Amino acid sequence: MPELVVAHYTENLNWLRNVPAGIQKTVYTKGFEPVTEQPAIPLPNVGREAHTYLHHIVSRYDSLAEWTVFCQGKPFDHAFDFKKTLLRFVNEPTTTFSPTGFQWLGHLIDTDDDQGNRLFRPWSKNEDGRGLDLRGFHRALFNTDGPDLYTFVLGAQFAVHRNILHQRPLSFYTHALEVSTSFPDAAHCFERSWDRVLGVVGIDPDWLANRLTVQLKPMKHQPAS
Repeated sequence: MPELVVAHYTENLNWLRNVPAGIQKTVYTKGFEPVTEQPAIPLPNVGREAHTYLHHIVSRYDSLAEWTVFCQGKPFDHAFDFKKTLLRFVNEPTTTFSPTGFQWLGHLIDTDDDQGNRLFRPWSKNEDGRGLDLRGFHRALFNTDGPDLYTFVLGAQFAVHRNILHQRPLSFYTHALEVSTSFPDAAHCFERSWDRVLGVVGIDPDWLANRLTVQLKPMKHQPAS
């Protein structure tokens, strides 16, 4: 049975009631209020969703589901068709997700450079305009220099097959879990590099054709006031 892993903080989880019956649901919460919609496993409020995902991988390394879908507490901001994707996954998993064993879930592909100058520094929630040291993050995780550019799907949500996760040893994920709480802005670094973390090519560079930004789904516009 596939498993949906939800990284929750304060989001409303009513949407979980409509998750297809063929998916096991595991919720980890870092919020202060009790979760009433679904039994939840409490975690310390550190490391954002990256820490949650890695905690799940480490704690369940020997009992991972065949497919795991990792998502945030409100997945629809970055993946409008998330519910339909889960339904297709239950009915036709081999055609819904990539044969590589990894699939980003979201509607916007974008690219940041290895210091966060393109996306992170001008981000509206980055009030002090600090950079994002992806170069240092890559060294901390892999002890090697990383690429100049990171192309990813915004939202840090993806599906991954157990065989892909098992290509890395448990010790690697244990180290990554430590990095998720010790490296500055680590969650934003992980968001940009989950495919690299898991050792796969998440976006085919030939398909990308040197594009930095690709809109996969139509944006929802607010009605004019």
